[in-house]
Formats: sequence, structure tokens, C-alpha cells
Amino acid sequence: MTDVVMPQMGESIVEGTLTKWLKKPGDRVERDEPLFEISTDKVDTEIPSPVAGTLGEILVTEGTTVGINTVVARISDGGAVAAAPAAVEAPSSKPAAPPASVPASAPPLAAAPSSIEEPAGPLSPLVRKMARENNIDFARVKGTGAGGRITKQDVEAYLAQPSAAPIAPIAAPVSVPAAPPAFVPLPAAGQAKIRVEPLSAMRAKIAHHMVFSQATSAHVTTVHKVDITKVARMRERSKADFQSRYGMSLTYLPFVTRAAAEALRAFPLLNASIDGGSIIYHNEVNIGIAVALENGLIVPVIRNADEKNVVGLQRSIVDLSTRARSRQLKPDEVNGGTFSISNFGGFGSVIATPVINQPQVAILGVGAVEKTPVVIDDAIAIRSVCYLSLSFDHRLIDGALADQFTAKVKAVLEGWSEQVL
Repeated sequence: MTDVVMPQMGESIVEGTLTKWLKKPGDRVERDEPLFEISTDKVDTEIPSPVAGTLGEILVTEGTTVGINTVVARISDGGAVAAAPAAVEAPSSKPAAPPASVPASAPPLAAAPSSIEEPAGPLSPLVRKMARENNIDFARVKGTGAGGRITKQDVEAYLAQPSAAPIAPIAAPVSVPAAPPAFVPLPAAGQAKIRVEPLSAMRAKIAHHMVFSQATSAHVTTVHKVDITKVARMRERSKADFQSRYGMSLTYLPFVTRAAAEALRAFPLLNASIDGGSIIYHNEVNIGIAVALENGLIVPVIRNADEKNVVGLQRSIVDLSTRARSRQLKPDEVNGGTFSISNFGGFGSVIATPVINQPQVAILGVGAVEKTPVVIDDAIAIRSVCYLSLSFDHRLIDGALADQFTAKVKAVLEGWSEQVL
């Protein structure tokens, strides 16, 4: 028998949620064949079988969160075996979540303590990260792990409490519930036909991340109209040769990414982040590209994007988006972004107001490129036009700076002269 364990997907990952078994007991598996899917706070991915053989027994059921190196299944090196009995759920320290309720009124503001003391027991990097992002006072969290250790489940249970109010990270605190209130259906006119299913692990993480971002950053969006005709003409001239030479399509996104990288070098505050009362200036320009998945979205990162030309950026975009959709991204590839771009124009949207990807302070939205009649020197001309939407954190970025940054992106695109091939 060969033990199959929960792998460590990155040095800061201490546990993972087994979301789906791709094989059942008695099935033959080959070495490196996908065996099960996991979800961590960094990435969702498929885990291959370490050996060839027959899946003998499953020890961890779908939806269970376990620590790294926990044995989740065993593979027999022999021939087919009889199907094992129903999977037994691995021991879990996760406490029962308290029933959700709708508070009659907003909870009172919590007084921010002068300091947050950590418990004496050891804390995993994930628990520290969750506590830091949600400004949690450890004294309020009851640990259920070994020796009273606070686990991820303990933090999640604390955040699920309607009375849990995060400690405000800014001078003017605003109390925002860590989780949305329970859904209260309208009185039914008749027998309603509904279907209820739990949020997927990815959808739950996205929901938490979006609410956390709205509660953290003072969101403001500025919109600029861009005449992208020069880029459109260059792309039209080059796309056939580009496809033949590199085996991939040439889109508008690498041009926008190239312009954004240049603007980030000119206005480094847009490439920064806030840590308490300090500004963190990042020396690298690492641009995250939002990728739509079947059941959510993910933001893989192009590292050192300012050092790449259009060809290199297009190659990175295709590679990362392809592996994101096939669940092959590595944890480090969704980490360390300093700025993000959301290309909602690919779905026909003209203008949107994207949510900032924490802990970043800005995200650029790209609308659809459309041929539009415009006035040039008192004459009407047909030009390729799109709208750029910059959502920025008004705690750090003022409107004037946001507009200067977006105007720089606009100027690079409207005056494009860099050759593609």
C-alpha cells in the first residue's frame, strides 16, 4: 500500500480542502494521473497520483479541510480490489458554525485596542494572515486545536458570528460585517420551486475577498475614453504573422498591460500598498490578470511585467490563463501582485467598476474596443475607441494622481509606436 497525503502547495500553506475525488475505490490509476482536487487560500488545483495501482480506500471525504501531510487515501500496488466501504471523514477540529441570523441593527463599533497580543501557542502562517487581513484580536478567538491552538476553523467560526466586529485598521473606523447576513426569503405566493446548494470553496473565498476589499479600501473609479486606433491598425497588420510565428492570437490586452507597466513606473504610488500606517513601495511591477473560470475567477501574476515587450506579455497571458482554466497554476503564480487588470471588454462590457485586489491600491478595467464616430479637427472620423476604468483606494490615491496615471496609459496607447514583429 502507498499512502497518498495532502501536499504542501507553497511554503506558507499549512492545510488544504479536498474538494473533489476524481477516482473512486477500486479504480485503476496511473502514476501522475489526476487523483483529487484541492483548494487552498492561494490556488485550486488537481493532485496527481504518486504511483500506479488501484485506489484501495479513501480516508478523507470531499469538503474536508486537513493539514499538510495528512493521509487522504491509500493505493494498492496489486490488481483491482473490491470497492472500499464509504469514506470515513478524517478527524477535524472545525467547530459547528453558529446559526446565521439577521441582526436587528448594525453592531456597535468596536473600540480599537492599543495593541493585539498573540496567544502563547504557535500559529500557522495562514492563521496569522487571516487575522491580519481581518484585524482580529486573538483574545476573542477560542482555540480548539491541540493545547488550545487557534486553527483556521476557529478563525472562520469567529468571523461567522454576527457580533464579530473587526478591529478598524484606519483612524476613522467603519464597522462592516465579516460575512453577509443570512438570506431572508420573501413570503411565498405558492409552493416555490427552488434548488439550494452550498458555495464552492472557490466561490466562498472570492466572496470573502470581495467583501473584505470593500470594507478595507475607499473605492473610487475614474473613467477615460481612449482612441486606440494606432494599436488596432498595428494589431490588424500583425495578427496573421503573429499567429503563424508564435502559435497564438494577438489581442489588445498585452498592449494595455505594456502601457500600464510604463505608467506604474512613472507613478509608483499606484504600485504600492498600505500596511497599517505605512506605505509599502514595491520595486517590482507584478501585474495580475483577472481570468474568468467556469465557477469563479482567479488573478495569476505576470512578474516583472515592465521588462517584457508585447510578445512576452501575450505569451505570459496565454500561458497563465490556459493553466488557470486547467487548474495547473502554482501557488506562487497567484501571489505577489502589485497591480491588477480586468479585461471585461472581452465579454462585450463597455464600462465597469472593478473591485481592488487586496492588498493592492488600484485595478485597471478595460472595456470593449468599438469603432465609433468621433470629431477630429471639426470632421467626423471612424476610430477604434475603448474606455479604461481605474478603481483606486482613496485612502492613498487622490483623484488628481489617479487621473494622471490613467492619462499616461491613454497617452501610451494613443501614441503607440513600438513594433510588434
